[in-house]
Amino acid sequence: MGRSVETFSKKEREKKKFKKQLDKKDKAEERKANSGKGKGLEDMMAYIDENGNITSTPPDPAKKKKIIAEDIQIGVPKQENLAPADPVRKGVVAFYNESKGYGFIKDLLSQESIFVHANGLTEAIQENDKVTFETEQGAKGLNAVKVKKQ
Repeated sequence: MGRSVETFSKKEREKKKFKKQLDKKDKAEERKANSGKGKGLEDMMAYIDENGNITSTPPDPAKKKKIIAEDIQIGVPKQENLAPADPVRKGVVAFYNESKGYGFIKDLLSQESIFVHANGLTEAIQENDKVTFETEQGAKGLNAVKVKKQ
């Protein structure tokens, strides 16, 4: 019976396989050496400082704030229905496209952006104009009507 012939590529494959096994053993030993097992609780603790950053040092007890659980609001509180005393509002034109005939007015009191269409204008407006207007509920929110320059 003849001997098995060991070719060059066969030897190379065996070398690669052996090298892979050694690498795997080395990585396993390194993981065991650097593992977090056996550490004490204090070594594993993380704290949050007064700025919200994670640190390894405990916070200063003098800077602790007392929070009462009943004071925490869950959800959005109901908005009080306030009857507007004056239906005329004041605002500044934040954006207006004359060619398309629409824009937005930023209300000076509530800082909300209100849609305005060319049909709701009493006179021509431009961006950064101070205006007075009334609002009505539209399909997608408040619409400004009876818009006049101040």
